[in-house]
Amino acid sequence: MENFLDHPKVMGILNITPDSFFDGGRYLTEKAVLNRVEQMLKEGADIIDIGAFSSRPGADLVTYHEEKQRLIPFLKVILKTFPGISISIDTFRHQIAKEAIEAGATIINDISGGELDPEMFNTIAQLNVPYIMMHMRGTPKTMQKQTNYVDIVNELKNYFDRKITQLNELGFKKIIIDLGFGFGKTLEQNYYLLANLIQFKCFGLPILVGISRKSMLYKALDITPDNALNASIAANAIALERGANILRVHDVKAAVETVKIYELVKQNEK
Repeated sequence: MENFLDHPKVMGILNITPDSFFDGGRYLTEKAVLNRVEQMLKEGADIIDIGAFSSRPGADLVTYHEEKQRLIPFLKVILKTFPGISISIDTFRHQIAKEAIEAGATIINDISGGELDPEMFNTIAQLNVPYIMMHMRGTPKTMQKQTNYVDIVNELKNYFDRKITQLNELGFKKIIIDLGFGFGKTLEQNYYLLANLIQFKCFGLPILVGISRKSMLYKALDITPDNALNASIAANAIALERGANILRVHDVKAAVETVKIYELVKQNEK
C-alpha cells in the first residue's frame, strides 16, 4: 500500500456500459475496449478501472448476471492482450469482486463502501487486495435525494472511521478512501469537500479523487461533460495540492501531465 503514497497515480476509466454519463456506449466491442486500454496505457495510466454498470445519478442497478456477462469476458481478453497491468474493478458485489480477482484483476473499487452488499468486507479480507472504499448515501438512483448533511466533513470522517475499524477488525488494512464526489452531494457540498480534502489525510491512507468531467464541474460552468476537460484538469490539480494520491480520470494524458507539473513544483519547494 505504501506504493500508492509514493507519488500520485493515474487511474484511467473504462466504462463497458451502454449508459454511463460521459462515455456510455463507446466501449462495447472487443476491438473498442482493447484500443481504449492500449491508448490509456500509452498515455501513462498506472491503473485501468473497469466498470460494467453505470453509477450515474438516477441509474438503475443492473443484475449480477448482467454485470458478470459484461465484465468477465472483457477482463480476460484485456489481461491476455496486456499481461501484468494493474486492473481495478468497479463493483459493489462480493461475487463479482471474487470472480474478477480470480481472473487477474488486482484492485476492487466499491462505490458503496460495503453498504450494498454485506458480504463485501469479508470477501475483501479474504482476497487481501487493495480496496477502494467510497462514500455514498443510498443507491445511484436515490443518492441525490439524500444530501441533508449537518457537517459533511465530520460526517464523512465518522463514516470512514467506522468502516476502517470494521475492516481492521477483519485483519484487513489495504484501504484506499474515496469521498464520492457527486454521489449524494450537492454542487456546493462537492466543492466544500474538495476545499477540505486535506482533512482526510488524518487516516494515513491513500485518497482517490474521481471528479473527471462530473456535474460539479460542467454545471458550475454551464457547459456539457464533453467540454469539461479544462475544468477537470484544474480540479485535479487542486485535488493533488490537497492530498490526493490517485486521480480517476477519463483523460489520462491530461492527468499524467498534471501530475508531472505538480511533482516538479513540489520538488522545488523550500
